[in-house]
Amino acid sequence: MQKLKRRSWGGSGAARQGGFLNLPNDNMIKTLGVAVLLCLVCSVVVSTAATVLKPMQVANSLLDKKKNILAVAGIYGDADVDTLFQQIETRVVDMETGNYTEAVDPISYDQRKAANDPQYRVELSKEQDVAQIGARAKYANVYLVRDGEQVSKYILPVKGYGLWSTLYGFVALEADANTVAGITFYEHKETPGLGGEIENPRWQAIWDGKKLLDQQGELALQVIKGAVDSNTPQAQHKIDGLAGATLTSNGVSNMVQFWMGENGFGPYLQRVRSGQMAANGAAEAYTAQAQTRG
Repeated sequence: MQKLKRRSWGGSGAARQGGFLNLPNDNMIKTLGVAVLLCLVCSVVVSTAATVLKPMQVANSLLDKKKNILAVAGIYGDADVDTLFQQIETRVVDMETGNYTEAVDPISYDQRKAANDPQYRVELSKEQDVAQIGARAKYANVYLVRDGEQVSKYILPVKGYGLWSTLYGFVALEADANTVAGITFYEHKETPGLGGEIENPRWQAIWDGKKLLDQQGELALQVIKGAVDSNTPQAQHKIDGLAGATLTSNGVSNMVQFWMGENGFGPYLQRVRSGQMAANGAAEAYTAQAQTRG
């Protein structure tokens, strides 16, 4: 027994003298040590990659957002995206009053993050939340396309729940703030070939020229089940439903109802239609923004 103990301790001493890597491969200490070391190396690599790539990811996300805004605005050209985007004026609207606000910076303000920030988050009741978004931000971005000092289009960010996911997109309105100029979606997880057809240019083209309000001034635009009969009196307020995607179609319809209604951009659009926004310094802000770009 004494010899065996000496041999055992002698072996351990040899291992200590030879170093950690000289331990047998089936040694528990070596196995755990290698696993821990591997985890540390992987975590450092992943953390470093995330830190290094984050600015690139943010830049790509912003670039994609600008592309979608330009697309729904109908602005195309050979110039790069940033150059084309100079035709767009970014403003922030107080959703409660419908007025432009300078409470936050329009360029850096992130409406999606603000909706989860207690400082800016506005909870919605079940009756209000037809779009199933839970809450909205106190302030919202709007994007104005200008023809000289006149606004030719208003581009509004929208979101609402479909079948499997929240749909994020933009709706463009003509200068009358009533006629749809376009719609686009840039993020969703709907089923390809079914709800995913919200990205189909042919379906999006159906929206062009449709009216938000009926003759009584009530919000009437909706996505219906099936195809719209162009001979019906209310055809200008109806959009063809997506085949096999009733819940997604309903989600889009509810999204429009919310964001174009009184709990969304309704107060702002009402002020635009009545001509009150001209007194809010929009032209002056655009001039200042253009000078800053220059």
